[in-house]
Amino acid sequence: FQGSEMLGSRAVSLVASSLVGEQQRGFATLKDISMRLKSVKNIQKITKSMKMVAAAKYAKAERELKGARSYGLGAKAFYDNIEGAPEEGKTVDPQDKEILVLITSDRGLCGSVHTAIAKETRNIMRNKPESQEVRIFCVGDKSRAALQRYVAKDIMATANEIGRAPPTFEDAAIVAQAVLDSGYDFQKGTILYNYFKSVVSYETRKLNILPLEAIKAQENLTTYDSVDDDVLQSYSEYSLAQLIYYGMKESATSEQSSRMTAMDGASKNAGEMIDKLTLAFNRTRQAVITRELIEIISGAAAV
Repeated sequence: FQGSEMLGSRAVSLVASSLVGEQQRGFATLKDISMRLKSVKNIQKITKSMKMVAAAKYAKAERELKGARSYGLGAKAFYDNIEGAPEEGKTVDPQDKEILVLITSDRGLCGSVHTAIAKETRNIMRNKPESQEVRIFCVGDKSRAALQRYVAKDIMATANEIGRAPPTFEDAAIVAQAVLDSGYDFQKGTILYNYFKSVVSYETRKLNILPLEAIKAQENLTTYDSVDDDVLQSYSEYSLAQLIYYGMKESATSEQSSRMTAMDGASKNAGEMIDKLTLAFNRTRQAVITRELIEIISGAAAV
């Protein structure tokens, strides 16, 4: 009788310890869900704030873009007129040195704006003749970071501190001067930027640029009267800054609109996750309460 009593007490203690373990596991799960729910709510507050900031910056960037387009389209018309229509079947001279100016920024969380520039750059580098020399000038750290793994040896310079404030013509002039003073004797160049179409749409486009010697070699330059060397040199430098400024304004507007859209989507996703976590939290809490009631009733019945 004494042995059976000892076995019974031991069984009761094992059952009690098992219930305590289940209760602790239940509380731990409840605490984990509570911490994750709090974390997601904080993230949602951040994404909503970023959306509001991006919306304000987008409205300002869109207003300034209207004036900047006149700068870029005027310079683009000059290059289009002197180059003429591209000859069909004309191949790229592998001896021509080329420079790519990539217009991005230092900031992320804006969808695939910067990735589109990097993707187009990789396509150009992949399809160019093997003997052709192409160098890359990155405006913004995001393009450099995206291309560092693939074409690190071809990146000649990077312009930092881009994207914190709206781009100005002074910024574009500094970049243009850095390109001209780089010491790279290129025969042609391309500016890659994101053309702003609407709040939810943009398109990666190219702008052709030519150095002074290549401009002088164009036959269609004779359509412009009274163009001497000094005027042509001044305008070639100024038009380069014009095109870079235009590309920076277009890309900045596309970036802010894309960031606003991305943060809106992130806020909605966070809201859906909050609803699911709240439901899981309530169910887990109900299960813990039910288990405690069962233990109390079982203990009272045993007594």
